[in-house]
Amino acid sequence: MNKIMLLMFTVGLASCGKSAPTETVESLAANPERLKELRQQCKTDRVKLGDELCNRVAEATNRRFFGDGKTPYTPPKDQPKF
Repeated sequence: MNKIMLLMFTVGLASCGKSAPTETVESLAANPERLKELRQQCKTDRVKLGDELCNRVAEATNRRFFGDGKTPYTPPKDQPKF
């Protein structure tokens, strides 16, 4: 009986932990308005939002800027004239 109560208590405490944030990198990259809002909040109050969310915001910003990385490099046909 004692072991069962201890197990139930442990499971109860484990379920009270932090829940996973709903903002994923993909969802932020797809929603530029929300991304802009969170970027501003990360600049002003990073402690309140947390490092994990601000890191996701930074990664989403990079993905929007750099794209998916599958665009091949195409150099110009003519040499540059200096």
